[in-house]
Amino acid sequence: MTSETVFTYGAPALKYGPGAAEEIGYDLVQAGAQRVLVLTDAAVAATGWPRRIADSLVSYGLHVEIFDGVHIEPTDVSMRKAVDHARGSGPWDAFVAVGGGSTIDTAKVVNLLTSDDGELMDYVNPPVGGGRAPGSPLKPLVAVPTTSGTGSESTTVCVLDVLSLRVKTGISHPRLRPTLAVVDPRLTVSAPPGVTAATGMDILCHAAESYTAKPYTEFERKRPEQRVPYCGANPIADMFAERALMLLRDALAAAVENGEDVRARENLSLAATFAGMGFGNAGVHIPHANAYPIAGQVRDFVPDGYPPGVPLIPHGMAVSLTAPEAFRFTFPAAPERHLRVAELLGPDVDRPADDADHLPTVLRRLLRRIGIPNGIGAVGYSESDVDGLVEGTVKQQRLLATAPRTPSEDDLAGILRRSVTLW
Repeated sequence: MTSETVFTYGAPALKYGPGAAEEIGYDLVQAGAQRVLVLTDAAVAATGWPRRIADSLVSYGLHVEIFDGVHIEPTDVSMRKAVDHARGSGPWDAFVAVGGGSTIDTAKVVNLLTSDDGELMDYVNPPVGGGRAPGSPLKPLVAVPTTSGTGSESTTVCVLDVLSLRVKTGISHPRLRPTLAVVDPRLTVSAPPGVTAATGMDILCHAAESYTAKPYTEFERKRPEQRVPYCGANPIADMFAERALMLLRDALAAAVENGEDVRARENLSLAATFAGMGFGNAGVHIPHANAYPIAGQVRDFVPDGYPPGVPLIPHGMAVSLTAPEAFRFTFPAAPERHLRVAELLGPDVDRPADDADHLPTVLRRLLRRIGIPNGIGAVGYSESDVDGLVEGTVKQQRLLATAPRTPSEDDLAGILRRSVTLW
């Protein structure tokens, strides 16, 4: 095998700071837009921010409509509904996504399927879907996150549940990356503690997984057209991951405990952006691969801070539930990197006798502090469910390929069994 010698880096244009959301109209006018569809979900719409942003766009002479039917943790069904609405009410010159990762990911699909032909499953990653690449450039997409965590405003990836298969999967292509990320920390203040905790753990795992990912030099050399966005750990992604972890160390717990803590919200927003710039290029691995079936096979768990009565395991929560044991498994592949993550997140945590337990110890302490459930058993699973979860995890080959240590099905089963209860 000829080892890779090239890594790639990509990121959207970024506008950050209080008041940034009110300047989107200016940016879209510069892009030549006239008709703009704003996408959001009902809960975010109730905060008034989507309407406020839409009114600002109108003040720049743009024709604007709002679609507030985005589904939290989107599915193939909910995404098709959004696409049908956009196709039926268009054509649109540009899109503005105001919300969390669910909204931004839905907007990516709407942009894809109103700019190109074909149907949703044609583009979904194999082996679940056809893995088709977009055949033409997409329209301008402005991503305005209202939660700090998913990093979707920076990435080339969107995630969805395929209901008929009970699996979470995604679409990945450089053309999905938003044109502009507008990060205005004011929009995150209304996020409830449970949402802040879950999305905050998504930040943490993005940064920690990209930092511990298989190095780009250990991949097989590819032709330019064969390279995928997730190219492995590299010096630029490392820089963003380290900075994200440093910001997150104090900001996550502070924002969960006091949502009005402006400084914590600002640092959490920056951490999410940095982590997105890192993992959007290096990639994530086992915790995220496990998270897809954990969320996709949910039964009756209803998390705090999310729509009442709707069974749901939020993505960031699902990722965090197996992270301690996943990082214990990957530790032998890159001990110094795992220890570095632990030191950045928990500088006051004494190093245990077994170095492999250092990062899991730091993570368990943080999970307990911010109210994340105690393992997958606390969200409705038992050891008898492990085989079904492993079946879903092994479908995430795009993510598992980035793991620094390749897991067998038995390895994955062991990680999940040890994650039934974390403390």
